[in-house]
Amino acid sequence: MAYSISVNGVPRQADVDGDTPVLWVLRDVMGLTGTKFGCGVAMCGACTIHVDGQPRRSCVTPIAQIGRSKVGTIEALHTTPVGRALQRAWLELEVVQCGYCQAGQLMSAAVLLAGVPAPNDEDIDGVMAGNICRCGTYPRIRAGIKLAAKYLADTTASTDGGSRA
Repeated sequence: MAYSISVNGVPRQADVDGDTPVLWVLRDVMGLTGTKFGCGVAMCGACTIHVDGQPRRSCVTPIAQIGRSKVGTIEALHTTPVGRALQRAWLELEVVQCGYCQAGQLMSAAVLLAGVPAPNDEDIDGVMAGNICRCGTYPRIRAGIKLAAKYLADTTASTDGGSRA
């Protein structure tokens, strides 16, 4: 069956069975390989995407469940201020070790910072707990999220004259 979905703001078509996981539609049909396969049972977070701005494990989400929802992938993370701040922090702090889980880490972190501009350790741990890093870069991931939050706060302060509403 043919499905029409919006991916990174672009209407896309996929002629697949309705129970095909979005992960495989993105990777195999649409050629968007930034989203990774990790465990296949929604436990590791490597396949995290955004569906209407919320994190979703694409390895267990059938394409038929997407409907008119907007799908966002790691390929478009740089198009948002939060995404740019996270990528800048990740590079500055050299968060990545092997890198395999990082697309999912960044996608989850982006949702966190979009909702909680100044997260504490508890906020970070609560959102990021579903993302596994086999290399154990958790302290650098936490530091990267905090640095990205600082970049975002500094940008906001400079564009509004320093006032905090």
